[in-house]
Amino acid sequence: MQSGELSRLTGVSTDTLRHYERLGLLSKPPRTDGGYRDYPSHSLERVRLIRRALSVGFSLPELTTILKMRDGGEVPCRRVQAIAESKLEQVKQQIENLIEMRNQLETMLKHWNAKLARTRRGQPARLLEDLPPEIRGNALTSPFTKKIRKEGRP
Repeated sequence: MQSGELSRLTGVSTDTLRHYERLGLLSKPPRTDGGYRDYPSHSLERVRLIRRALSVGFSLPELTTILKMRDGGEVPCRRVQAIAESKLEQVKQQIENLIEMRNQLETMLKHWNAKLARTRRGQPARLLEDLPPEIRGNALTSPFTKKIRKEGRP
């Protein structure tokens, strides 16, 4: 099947198919007399497998390693499981970080709402200046919530 058809069936661009070839995820297909790529039928399942693995967090470099091992006769199942377990831990940490950020934003907004209620209309409340210097670009590790609670602010 030619690259246009494989592209249509898998929902990836022909550029993506060529990229997968360069990475070794797809073997280079033979060419037709007209110079077009002529992918074997098993390429369809291979691209679908790649897309499914990407959708659950596997990276192209990880897939390249795994599929080269598999294509070489090795059994990378335990490696695949270890990578997935690592990804699950990363997702759990991201969720914890997002929950903490949500809590900090909720606390910050309560404080800002109270401050705005005390600020006359047309006067600056200087909300951003009220952020503690400890934040330094990483709200996830900010002690802002603790500072506000310690000071007895809402």
